[in-house]
Amino acid sequence: MTVNSEIIAANSHLDSYIDGKSEIFTTKGGVKWARRGSDILVECSGFNLLQTLDCGQAFRWNENDDGSFSGFFLNRELTVAPYKGCYLFIGVILEEFEEIWIPYFDFDTDYDTVKSEFLSDPMMAKVIDFCGGIRVLRQDPWETLISFIISQNNNIKRIKAIINRLYERFGRILTPEELASVSNYELTLLRAGFRAKYIHDAAKKVASGEVDLKEIERMPLDDARKALMKINGVGPKVADCVLLYGMHRHEAFPVDVWIRRALENYYPQGFKFMNSKNAGIAQQFLFHYIRCHQNERGIIREY
Repeated sequence: MTVNSEIIAANSHLDSYIDGKSEIFTTKGGVKWARRGSDILVECSGFNLLQTLDCGQAFRWNENDDGSFSGFFLNRELTVAPYKGCYLFIGVILEEFEEIWIPYFDFDTDYDTVKSEFLSDPMMAKVIDFCGGIRVLRQDPWETLISFIISQNNNIKRIKAIINRLYERFGRILTPEELASVSNYELTLLRAGFRAKYIHDAAKKVASGEVDLKEIERMPLDDARKALMKINGVGPKVADCVLLYGMHRHEAFPVDVWIRRALENYYPQGFKFMNSKNAGIAQQFLFHYIRCHQNERGIIREY
């Protein structure tokens, strides 16, 4: 057993679904889990798989007909399936779950405590009631940088298609050094449009060390944002997305057209959580809420 988890008393909802021989563990964030055959069974209060993987923060996940999701983190493939109020991480061994999937799904963060910070605000309480099952994923900085360069002036369906072509063409995630050596012609085959030259510039600057992603993770937020913006095509929004989703900087607050609409409609006098250490999590709730409540004419719908 690694330091990420502790054995807990066998009083979990998981008891009904395991063989009685498996130990039940809990993460630092209160998420309970146990081995079930060749899978890992997870009980996470308030977690919603659909909301988390389909809210615009990650682009390599697809929903299957049975309600499960299949996708990738870096070059690691995973299928997660709802199971009687829990979630099955299919074919995952204990070490992989602890080392990869607990950090990725941010299971060490207590989201009930995070959300309680926002509930004093009536609008945020309404937003959380609608989509409070979202968890901000802890993604890879390099993959996140490329993904959100591709996301510029784009919709989620097309972003996914371009990213899929990138991985299908090369068979895996290329390192910055490898991608820097790819020809401009090869990148045009991805049909990424003007973004191809930005992808190439990002690869060259990260590969050369001009943009040091590990160093940026440790910088004060404003300095980190400026360092990322040395890359052509990376403005404040993309930089904040990389910081929030790729570097676990929950204080980063990306502002795109959707968030701007949310702030204009719901917070014309200002958003009081803008400087919270969890501002980015609030942003993700707001982002998903307004995308689901605006019709084709741009009119905000309330229910």
